[in-house]
Amino acid sequence: MLRNALILLAVLVGAASIAVGAEFDTDVEPIFHQRCYACHGAAQQMSGLRLDQREKALTGGYSGAVIVPGDGASSKLVERISSEKEGFRMPPVGERLSAAEIAAVRAWIDAGAQWPERQAAAAPTAEQKSSHWSFQPVNRPDPPAVRGESWPRNPIDRFILAKLEAEGVEPSPEAYRTTLARRLYADLIGLPPSPEQIDRFLVDQRPDAYERLVDELLRSPHYGEKQAIEWLDLARYADSDGYERDPVRPYAWRWRDWVIDAVNRDVGFDRFTIEQIAGDLLPRATVEQRVATGFLRNGIKNREAGVKNAEKRFDETLDRVNTVGATWLGLTVGCAQCHDHKFDPISQRELYQLFAFFGNAVERDIEAPRPGEIGPYLRALPAYRAERESILAENGVPALFEQWRGKMIAAMEKPGVNTDWDFNVTEFRAANDRSDWLISSDEAELTRAERDKRIDWFLSRIGPEFSKQSSLAERLRCAREQIAEVRGDLPAIARANTMVERAKPVETHIALRGDYRAPGTAVEPGTPAALPPLNPADKPARLQLAEWLVADDNPLTPRVTVNRMWQEYFGKGLVTTPADFGIQGAMPSHPALLDWLASELVRSGWSRKEVHRLIVTSAAYRQASAMRPDLAERDPENRLLARQNRLRLKAELIRDYALAASGLLYPKIGGPSVRPPQPKGVAELGYSKKEWREETGRERYRRGLYVHFQRTAPYPMLVSFDAPGTQVATALRERSNTPLQALNLLNDPVFVEAAQALAVRVFAEAGSDPAARLDRIFRLCLGRQPSPEERSKLESYLLRQRAIFDQDSAAAQATAPHLPARADQADLATWTGLGRALMNLDGFIVRE
Repeated sequence: MLRNALILLAVLVGAASIAVGAEFDTDVEPIFHQRCYACHGAAQQMSGLRLDQREKALTGGYSGAVIVPGDGASSKLVERISSEKEGFRMPPVGERLSAAEIAAVRAWIDAGAQWPERQAAAAPTAEQKSSHWSFQPVNRPDPPAVRGESWPRNPIDRFILAKLEAEGVEPSPEAYRTTLARRLYADLIGLPPSPEQIDRFLVDQRPDAYERLVDELLRSPHYGEKQAIEWLDLARYADSDGYERDPVRPYAWRWRDWVIDAVNRDVGFDRFTIEQIAGDLLPRATVEQRVATGFLRNGIKNREAGVKNAEKRFDETLDRVNTVGATWLGLTVGCAQCHDHKFDPISQRELYQLFAFFGNAVERDIEAPRPGEIGPYLRALPAYRAERESILAENGVPALFEQWRGKMIAAMEKPGVNTDWDFNVTEFRAANDRSDWLISSDEAELTRAERDKRIDWFLSRIGPEFSKQSSLAERLRCAREQIAEVRGDLPAIARANTMVERAKPVETHIALRGDYRAPGTAVEPGTPAALPPLNPADKPARLQLAEWLVADDNPLTPRVTVNRMWQEYFGKGLVTTPADFGIQGAMPSHPALLDWLASELVRSGWSRKEVHRLIVTSAAYRQASAMRPDLAERDPENRLLARQNRLRLKAELIRDYALAASGLLYPKIGGPSVRPPQPKGVAELGYSKKEWREETGRERYRRGLYVHFQRTAPYPMLVSFDAPGTQVATALRERSNTPLQALNLLNDPVFVEAAQALAVRVFAEAGSDPAARLDRIFRLCLGRQPSPEERSKLESYLLRQRAIFDQDSAAAQATAPHLPARADQADLATWTGLGRALMNLDGFIVRE
């Protein structure tokens, strides 16, 4: 009765703090976690309630005794679980406790509410700080012995098979080679194999044919594109700032290019980490290392007039801390903003110690030319500079600018004295990063671009005094237009959004109750005590943090990283909560395998390609994905990994597959974001109504990775297929199934155009033979030949469609407007309709 009562208590109160593993079986933990989130509001009213400590369970911090041993009738807990009042009754959501369950709790209290003598797990050592599994050192276990020695292909399989054998379960057979080819292409480069590429793999009878295909795909430049999608989710990448105004970030893509290139070059994950967090602080930092710090610039930014600089700065820094915590540590560190973390060993002080690492990091944009840009730019630059300076001098701009600048600085220092200038200051601060520093700095402190930026701002917003002088205002307007004209002849050069350390450090304080306006005790940069300490070094603090994240003794980063890798290939991680390795996170399904992979990542020099190769060459990965009736109830979520998982393709890849099958895909790597066709009116949904200039050339057929993502009005097809909103780091995308997705595949302009091009392609490649056409279009979409039953149904569909278009020439013209030479329009429209149907199939958008 004692065990049952304690388990029931844990489930229904969602206690603010509880060491579940101390006295409850592990199979109870998922139940507790699920209900604990739902009961969070109730738990707040019982602040301090701990069911692993008898004295706190009795007092709890609630008005009145939570539990009165020997007197269930006077115990607030019994009152709560027995109540009929909505919002008061516990648990507040889900099914009510049954009468028998309520009676069990009351009987336990009436009997004295006895706790077990061993109330908690062994206390951690001074060095360990936390007994939770994820905080323990990564030890490299030996792959276990198994009975089925013929199945494993590498050490991964021994861990999987050992658990299957312990459960008396057989692994699934290997998938068909056609399925394996499409699976590898989808998972490694995010594109479908052509029929010819599949055929080449099928006829390759060499023993290592599969491994050769893996290595070929790992060398593909498209590998970096596919793997970058996951990293962009974590980095909360978008092409605009967010919030109401949501201005475009014209060079956000420059960091995205860095990621793709780094992944393709297999830059060690340790170096990949250090450069994104502190690349600017490395000795003799290169342009590319500084570009890498764009990771920290991807968060949302408030450009609203009137926002306080201190508040904006606080929010942005906290966002960086939370993003680093989720991405590298797999911890919800942001929960400690207002108070100590209620579950994990992270105090409020420790959060602000992490905050202090970023407290002196500030924005600065730099020139970051791509190959081929610098030569033309430098050749044209002297003439542009000469013309620009001449225009400025002729119109007396330098002296006028200094007058304007003086007024701006005065208004910044003494707001409220001149309200006309206050408005100008407010607008300048909202639109410009480090606005006060930019306007008040001497020219020697600024780059040429920064000096130009503030001059150009002045010319576009000359202030209340100059605006009243009509002739002067007209002269400055003409100067602005002349400069814009000569700038138009200057070849483009890419820029990048980067971070630097401020020249004058500022002090970080704990924000009392999480409020930036209530500074508490000052803190120095530091890491959570539950993790290995930061090694003191004569280096900038942010660089020390970056190196600490990938230090040999940090157990979280390698575990969190390989877990996300596993998730990409199986749909779920070995830990199903990839952003929460804390106490409320899930336990790993295969703890020894997780640690073996984590140690292997480090041993390989932090090579992601090596770990990816290990995973996809394993027998576990190669299994068929068919559902197993014998496991339908025993292992419905496939945690034993007795088969592969069928995975709906990510949003960007669904679009890529349609373009690839149709022959429209333009496979250029990198570069600025593009605006392909989208339904009319979407761009106007945002408050700022950003113009969507639809691409007309081949750029409209770029991969989905490059589609411009406007935060307030994102590309609708991507949203329909669960692309994240980019406000916060996303470690796991949802996979939904909605009617809107089917409508997208049928009617979205991109998919309609892809179907039209697919029909034209089939006519060109398969000739006039209907059977050959049917084979070709089916293989282009699904990678295999149709079965006799599928062929019969498709032929019937073609006959019905042809009859419709023979009767309606206008519909045929609308469906197939691009008619090749000697093609029949009704015939082409019929095959266009078949293409639309095939690209709407489950088999087209799902990776087997």
